[in-house]
Amino acid sequence: MKLALVGIGGTGSRLVDTIRSIEAEGDRQLCYGNLMTVDISRTVGDEFDHIPQEQHVTIGDTHREVEDGVDGDQDLAVEIARTDFPEIHRALDSITMRKLDGMLVVTSLGGGTGSGAGAVLVERLQEMYDKPVYVLGVLPGANDGGEAALNAARSLRSIVPAADSTLLFDNDRWVGTEAEAAEDPYEPANRELASRVLKLFARDDADPSSIGANTLDSSDIIRTLSPGGVASIGYAATELEDGGGFLSWLRSILVGSRENETTDERTDAGKTQSLVRQSLNSQLTLPCEVSSAERVLVVLSGPPDELSRRGFESARQWLEEETDTVEVLAGDDPRPDSSTVAAVVLLANVTEVPRIDAIQQQAVEYDRDTDELRAPEEST
Repeated sequence: MKLALVGIGGTGSRLVDTIRSIEAEGDRQLCYGNLMTVDISRTVGDEFDHIPQEQHVTIGDTHREVEDGVDGDQDLAVEIARTDFPEIHRALDSITMRKLDGMLVVTSLGGGTGSGAGAVLVERLQEMYDKPVYVLGVLPGANDGGEAALNAARSLRSIVPAADSTLLFDNDRWVGTEAEAAEDPYEPANRELASRVLKLFARDDADPSSIGANTLDSSDIIRTLSPGGVASIGYAATELEDGGGFLSWLRSILVGSRENETTDERTDAGKTQSLVRQSLNSQLTLPCEVSSAERVLVVLSGPPDELSRRGFESARQWLEEETDTVEVLAGDDPRPDSSTVAAVVLLANVTEVPRIDAIQQQAVEYDRDTDELRAPEEST
């Protein structure tokens, strides 16, 4: 799938830079250079390693209330994004949408710029293009405070209905105590999130003759995400080693004798289910009740000869039972030079998400406490 990348605010811009960094390290392509970042400041934004300066847009630089960003003020960010949208529009002209399948807006939902300007941008992009506009949103942590929770709760109400789907990332599950001592505690989480996004969406330019009947294409992802709402991504992988382990087992199936076919197929189903189960039970980007997903997509990647049709069917059947939905698609991502077999599971339109409930509750309490503090001042 080919998606333009648009990073909003500091977090969104850094994530786009990380995605481009991982693209440069491997052979998966997602945006093919069609990207831009937007930030609100009086000064030119940070220089990133993989984003050309001419593809970065600074807005709000003439606004009297802006210094280094909007200091969490979502309403101010909305005002600036609407006023300065012509600057963003001009930068969008460099993106060749006719060659792409859609657009991915990357932003923090707790910060003022990301939650405010991000919502404006998604609405405008939907008016401008007839292709899907997806959002990759980072939720604030519980320790980020009530204002961040209020920004996130408000942005979820505006962004989720406007986007074709919103993939969410829960910082609290990924940025733990081990990372706090690091120079950049968010870097490991950013790389993990960027890696999962690439494994789900990005492909290399494969030889058409090597593409099999089960190979995933962009229409499968678009169909899975079409109900909208919020989505979560799971991932698991196992190493292949010549002479034994998973690879040896797979080869025994591919070249085994006919009299062992039934036993091997049962083993194949069990192994595939185990890998898919690991991806579903791993740290999801957004912890949720998996049975609340409306649609599910599983992608198995690895050397083409190591991916079996029986494995796909067993994985689909297991996911249908586990997620309580018949809307399960399965496809492969052939990786001829890969030394691993991996599974990526996309849960689309999940509705039971404890972290969102907690953010909304924190936002209500913050809003109530703020009103109580404001009331005595207004009465004097």
